[in-house]
Parts: sequence; C-alpha cells; structure tokens
Amino acid sequence: MDGLCFLQERQTRQMYGFLCTVCVLQAFFLGICGVWHVVDVRHVLVERELAAASYLLEQEIAPAMVAAAWNHTEVTEAGRNLLSQIGHTEQTRSYLVLLAGQTSVPLLLTLLAGGVLFGAALLISTALFLQKREQVYREAERIVTGYVCERFVKQLPVGEPGALYQLFGRVEQLSLSLQAKSETERRAKEFLRDMISDISHQLKTPLAALTMYMEIMAEEAWREETVRRFTKKSMQSLERMEQLILSLLKMARLDTGNIVFEKRQCYVEEVVSEAVGELSERAAREGKRILREGQPEEKICCDLVWTKEVLANLVKNALDHTEAGGTIRILWRRSPALLQISVADDGCGILPEDIHHIFKRFYQSRQASDRQGVGLGLFLAKKIVEEQGGSLSVESRPGEGSVFRISFPLSS
Repeated sequence: MDGLCFLQERQTRQMYGFLCTVCVLQAFFLGICGVWHVVDVRHVLVERELAAASYLLEQEIAPAMVAAAWNHTEVTEAGRNLLSQIGHTEQTRSYLVLLAGQTSVPLLLTLLAGGVLFGAALLISTALFLQKREQVYREAERIVTGYVCERFVKQLPVGEPGALYQLFGRVEQLSLSLQAKSETERRAKEFLRDMISDISHQLKTPLAALTMYMEIMAEEAWREETVRRFTKKSMQSLERMEQLILSLLKMARLDTGNIVFEKRQCYVEEVVSEAVGELSERAAREGKRILREGQPEEKICCDLVWTKEVLANLVKNALDHTEAGGTIRILWRRSPALLQISVADDGCGILPEDIHHIFKRFYQSRQASDRQGVGLGLFLAKKIVEEQGGSLSVESRPGEGSVFRISFPLSS
C-alpha cells in the first residue's frame, strides 16, 4: 500500500484513471485491428483461391483434380521449377507480397493514426494536469506570501487526502501559530500603549495636586494650621497614587496572563472574614455596620488570596457609597448549581446611566466625584472572578442601595 500512497490525492487518481482508460482503449483498438487484419487476409486468400479454381475449371480440369491440388501438401522439384519459370520465388514479387501490400499497409496506417491519436490524448491530458497542478502551486505561493506579510484572508485548501494537501495542512497549522503570535504581539503593543496612557493620565491629577500642596506649604510655612491641613491632603494624594500604582500592576498582571490562580476548597466564612477584617475598623470609625450571614460549613473552590481581594473591593465600594448609620450585608448561599456571595448596601445606589459602565476600567460616576478612588476596584473584581470561572453582577436602585453578586459553579 505504501507504493500506491500517491493515489490518495484526488487529482492524481483522476489522472491515473484516465491513463489506465487510454491504455485499455488502445489495447482494445489493437485487438480490433488485429481481428480486422486476419479477416481481410482470409478474404483476400479466399478470393485468390476462387480465382485460381475458376480458371482451372474453365480449362476443363476435373474438379477432383482441382480439389486434390488445394489439399496437396508435398513439394516436388517439378513444382519448384514451374513456379520459378513463372516468377514465383522468394526473390521475386509474388502474389503473396501483393497480398501483404493489400492488407498490411492499411493496417499499419490505421495503427499509426491510432497511435498518434492516443499519444496526443496522453500529451494533452498530461499538459492539462500539470497546468492545473501549477495553478495550485502558484495559488499556494501567493497565500503563503500573504502569510509572511501577515495577511491571513485566504487559506490553503486542506481536508483532502494526499501528500500535497497534508503539506498544506502543516502550513495552515504554521499560519495559525503565526496568527496567534501576531495577535499576541498586537495586543501586547496595545496593552503597553494603553497602560502608559492610563498611568500618565491617572497620575497627572494627584501629582498636580501634590505639587500645588507643596507650593502652598512652602509659601505659608509659618502657618501651622495650613501646613497641617495640606500635609494631610498630601498624604491622601500619596495614598491615592500608591493605590493607583498597585491597581495598575494587578491589572497588568491579569491582562498579560501572568497570574496563575491556585484554586482549592475554602470555607466561605474564612474568605469573608479575611476580606472584611481590615475594613471593620474603618466601618466602626465611620458609624457603619458590616453583617455576615451564611452557613459556616459552606465551601467554595477558588483562589483564597484573590477572592478575598474581590470581596474586600466590593465591601470597600459599599462603604464608599453608604452614609453613616448604613449597613453592609454579606450573604452566602448554595443553589443546585452555584454558590453565590452577595454584598448589599443601603447607600445611594447607582444611576441607571452608570450601571452598565461601572465595571469598566477607570470609570467613575458623577456620584463618586467627591470620593477618593481610581476607578479600578470593580474592574479588577470582575476580571478576577471571571478568570476563576465565575461571574459578577450588580442590581441597584438610586437611593435604595446596591447588591453585588459573585457566583461560582459548584465543583463536581
């Protein structure tokens, strides 16, 4: 079977089948010509015998003698001498030679014409096959040249049997790798450009404010109250810059895929406790409450560190949008397919025109214009949850508060 592997290709099979058909037709044609030649020779010989028998009978030779002459096989010297006298020898042009001329020459001409016809058919079919194959090669060359120039509009023909199309399949696999590499490089360039733009844009405001605070303190250094007030503002700007830089670094690690989430079974209560531990003091200081509700034995398959940061961002966002005396409720519960953690507040809520944009990077609503933030907390929270196979959604009504829901599928 290895010797016939070239027949796997459809065009080669068609060409090989055509050649076999031509050979069969040629053999059939030669057979017909041979049979026709034998019949013709027999006809000529019979005509000659009839003519000779008719002449002998006209000369009143007994029919028995004529019949005996045709059936006689012994050669005598007298017979040789007679034929030699009338010119019928091996060196002279006998009637048998004339017979050959009458039958063989037409046969040879017929065979020559048939050979020319079949040869022309083979040459033309081979030329058409090679021309079609050359078109395939040239088209493949144009497509591969496009791949080199990062143009992946056309694709090589694949999916058919044969060594050529197997080669095309390998080239297509290579082109997919090139596309992936090109797309990765493009995204990396876009990411770097966007990151530089984001950093320069986001740092511009706190740096300008910090510069202004420094100038005010330098001009009014003798005023203790002014120095204390603007020192506090400077510290707030520095904290905001630190928060921004840390958030940008986390965002960069997420966008470039450099974070590997180490998922394991964790108690939900443990995740919640670690998330709100650092924020409990702030809530008490601002006169707000953080309530937790759920079954202590409930578990969730997640990365503890990053999921804790998601919950911390949601709780911090709830504290930012809740007035003194408000309540933040953290509730977790299990459904047949999901484990859901909700963070609800009774704060100002989200405006309808903002609710579809709050998970975008650096987005801040008009309600948050007076609050310190960088607009990355919710973006990072959604990104982290989705990278772990979960989802993050929100429901809100202005003036009634908001509910953020984290949903993780239950592990089998």
